Amino acid sequence: MNQEELNTYYTQHFIDMAQARLGGETLACSDDFFAEMENLIKPGRGIFIEEKFTDRGKWMDGWESRRSYGRDNGREFDWCTIRLGVPGVIRGFDIDTNHFRGNAPQSVSVEACHCDGDINDAVWTTILDQSPTDAHSQNLFPVNDDLENKEQVWTHVRLNMFPDGGVARFRVYGDPKLDPKNFVEGELIDLASIKNGARALLCSDMFFSDKNNLIMPGRGVNMGDGWETKRRRDPGPDWSIVKLAVPGDLQKLIVDTAHFKGNFPDTFSLEATNGTDEDVLDGNVEWQEVVCKTKLFADREHLFISEINSGKNSFSHIRLNIFPDGGISRLRLFGLPKELN
Repeated sequence: MNQEELNTYYTQHFIDMAQARLGGETLACSDDFFAEMENLIKPGRGIFIEEKFTDRGKWMDGWESRRSYGRDNGREFDWCTIRLGVPGVIRGFDIDTNHFRGNAPQSVSVEACHCDGDINDAVWTTILDQSPTDAHSQNLFPVNDDLENKEQVWTHVRLNMFPDGGVARFRVYGDPKLDPKNFVEGELIDLASIKNGARALLCSDMFFSDKNNLIMPGRGVNMGDGWETKRRRDPGPDWSIVKLAVPGDLQKLIVDTAHFKGNFPDTFSLEATNGTDEDVLDGNVEWQEVVCKTKLFADREHLFISEINSGKNSFSHIRLNIFPDGGISRLRLFGLPKELN
């Protein structure tokens, strides 16, 4: 795939597990003299303000180290360690040097580890070999082809840049994985939470905002922090398909229209099915209605328990239908997992 195709593939099929919005955190770096490491995991691609300077030089919206020949620390490259917001299997990276034109690194590499204790005791594995980068560009890379276990779950990554310079944003795309140790037997789990490993696979429209906002943590902060479609000129519905974190028995549903006051859907319904991603995306499954068409209201959390008619079946995917269109801030779907390995 070329860079444009890789970008489309990663953003449509995987989650940026390092983003601050999911709890990602920059822990340490070799040097961030010009621009702070925390910028790496912020939203967007980074901006440029021509006349903005700090007492250390040009203000940059990214992570930027000083020139290596001006340091006496013996390092041949710079690095930044990041704790992923959600542990998971890593598929690829976007190392974005947007607006770093004369100060981008020459090349980069990425290491990863799985660490539940002291990060200083971690054993690191190189999952992206040293690779050349372009200035002022999205640099997209898959993990190493010869990686021994591509299904390894990682908790931390370390971005290395050679020999120094600046990176605007660092995206770590992959599949979050639910950790059974975080739950007790019989506990209801939010099967539609992105932090537990759920993912929005496909939707009819996301003209105003992204489909994955539906399953983000917390309540939406504003109208842009939800899933909103453009105005339909037919009866609809618009819809969004979510792959659940693990198959489970659906018991409790929350549909939140926070901040959607003049553009919330009139009604909604919920369907569910059991199958592979491929079958769901190809339309080779039968959908079962588990919540019938129901009225919604503006800027409100709607709770459904007795209305759920799942027949105690376990489901792997759900489809939220909104009539005729509009915006939903969050979808919470609590259930009992079929099994946690």
